[in-house]
Formats: sequence, structure tokens, C-alpha cells
Amino acid sequence: MKGGNGGNGCLAFRREKFVPRGGPSGGDGGRGGDIVMEASNHYNTLLHFRYNPEHTAERGRHGEGSNRKGRDGDDIVLPVPVGTVVYDEATGEKVFDFTRPGERCVVCKGGRGGRGNARFATPWHQTPTEHEPGSLGEEKAFKLELKLLADVGLVGFPNAGKSTLISVLSAARPKIADYPFTTLEPNLGVAMTQDQRTFVVADIPGLIEGASEGAGLGIRFLRHVERTRLLVHLVDVSELSGRKPSEDFKIVLKELERFSAELAAKPMFVVATKLDAAQDKSRLDSLRRMAARRKLPFFKISAVTGEGVEELKFAMAAAVLSDDTAG
Repeated sequence: MKGGNGGNGCLAFRREKFVPRGGPSGGDGGRGGDIVMEASNHYNTLLHFRYNPEHTAERGRHGEGSNRKGRDGDDIVLPVPVGTVVYDEATGEKVFDFTRPGERCVVCKGGRGGRGNARFATPWHQTPTEHEPGSLGEEKAFKLELKLLADVGLVGFPNAGKSTLISVLSAARPKIADYPFTTLEPNLGVAMTQDQRTFVVADIPGLIEGASEGAGLGIRFLRHVERTRLLVHLVDVSELSGRKPSEDFKIVLKELERFSAELAAKPMFVVATKLDAAQDKSRLDSLRRMAARRKLPFFKISAVTGEGVEELKFAMAAAVLSDDTAG
């Protein structure tokens, strides 16, 4: 992206019939246009930047004689979805984090217009020939990252039942299948309470041991739950997984901590899933004890039969819609 260049100042003298000693009359150049980013609810992806990645603002017009200032260049306003984070490509520094609609940030400033020779006139220097060129607009490359804004983030091992739960809680229809990594990208669903209040739930692709080092789908999707108010950790307690629920819980928690200590410290619910297929009650009890030791709320559900889902939905709504919930 590049801000517009400033217009050049003009070198001119008045030479009019009835204006003796008209003097210097070169006007200033106009300011170059800025490039501004603005958060908008009308966009939910960054796809429009993929096909149009270069933007240059209008340059300022040059100054003219008779002390006429050049016109300023028009700004370019680029809409971005709420949740966009802008990074400077060269330094990696965060430039701005758009969290609310209407927020604006000037990412590239236009150049200043040059002064015309009329600005250099003094009583002892009455015929100046000095004039300035316009300065160049800022030119930078940016990396844009979109973080989904959800109230509740569902995390857990692949096939823990996250997609099934979000399909029950909301009108979202994610792909559901009985194999690992069915979910390849985050899904959003809007859940509604009995009093018509709504909250947004994000289903994040499954984590496995070593995700923070790139195993499985890695941790590249976890940035989407950094802004959630509540994490809901789903753990499969059925015998179908072939793993211990308590071990699954520890592994995912460790990967969250490796990604971000702040993320791991968020309020969390522990949810035992697939009750309809669970035969060994000791697996459920071990997970319940582990949640109790960490003082985390514990729920048990079956998204297939609906057991416990309404209770969980009510608790999630109470946690994220109450005014005193910590973010």
C-alpha cells in the first residue's frame, strides 16, 4: 500500500497589466491521499484483498500561479471485517487490532505538499525562486490476519463431538463424519436462549499431541479462540476413541498453554461427550475428578440424544451474557 505523493510547489510571478511589482505568486502543492482501514460488519472475510492486494492513494495536485493551491489527493478507505489484525510485514509489529465496527486506522499517510515560491518572500528577499517538491507518501506492505469473534470456543481432540454439538446448539451445519480431522476450518454458529438472547459459538479444528509443533492441523486455528470469553473443552468418554479421557484433557490443555498462557487461563467448562456410547463409568468419573481438582465446571452430554445439552447451553449463556463475565 502506498499513500499519495504530495504535489509540488509552484514557481510563478504575477505579471498583470495594472499590478506593478506583482511579486511571487506560486501556490503550494496539495497533500497526498491517505490509505485508511475501517472495520465493517458488511465483510466477514479478507477475500477482497486476495484479488486486489495493491492500493495507491491519489497524489496531490501541483500548485499553480496566482497563489492557487493544488487540490489534495483523495483518501482510500479500505473496509476490513471486525476481528482483523494488521501487522507490518517488514517488522512484524502489530499496527492495529479492529475489534468494533467503525474503528479506523491510517496505515499509510500521504505526502506533504511542497511550498510555492510565494511562501519564501520576505522584505529583504522579494523575488524568491525557491520552491519545494512534494514529499513522497508512505509505502508499506502489511499482513492481515482475521480472528473470528466468538463468545464461546469449542476445543478438544478430533472427533470429540464439537461439530455435532454446534449443529445442535445452532443452525450451523458443519461437516460431520466418523474420522479424524473432519473439520478443516473453523465453523461459527449462533445459539439462542429461551429469552431470545444470542451468543456465538466457534467450533475449532481438533488438536492432538504435538499440535504446537505442527502435528495434525497444528495450532494455526487457535488464534480464533483468543478473543472468546469462554472455552468449552469437549472430551470423548466413550470407548470408541481408544484413549483415556483424562489423558486427552491433559494433552489439549498442554497445547493451549504452549500456544498462549493467556488462552489457557480463560474460563473453561469441561464437557464429557458421547454419553450414549459410554459403557465404562470409570472413564467419566476420572474426568469428573480431574475437573473438580482444577475447580472447573463439569457437564456431561450426548449431542445425539440431547441429554444434558440444554443445561450446557443455559450455563454457557449465563457465563458469556452476564455483565460481570471476565473476558
